[in-house]
Amino acid sequence: MAINRAALVESANRGKRALDSKSNARLRLADARDQAESRLRRVADLISNISREVQILAREEAFAVEAPSISALAAAGSVDFYSEVERFEKALIKLALRLSDGNQARAARWLKLRPTTLNSKIKLYEIDA
Repeated sequence: MAINRAALVESANRGKRALDSKSNARLRLADARDQAESRLRRVADLISNISREVQILAREEAFAVEAPSISALAAAGSVDFYSEVERFEKALIKLALRLSDGNQARAARWLKLRPTTLNSKIKLYEIDA
């Protein structure tokens, strides 16, 4: 009887060790998966931040290009608002098209316009796309 009990205890311990090693393996896999997801989230956040910075720099470039003409307008004493808005819109559209390598859908996303709106403005202002 003592031998049977010892055999049962040994068998139970072997089963417990097998379960423990399986549990540990599952925990290690889950931990590795969490680490990979965390890295992917960090990469996605980094890409998003870089994209925002590129957009900001491009807008700053557009404003820098237009700043001297705005200063000249202030010295002139009067401004034709609509023609200046049109000129600035043209400059932004050309910049967006240049940054997107002529892809109107990407340029529209960058400008936060609908593609049809961008396309109609390109036609209206006779911009070479």
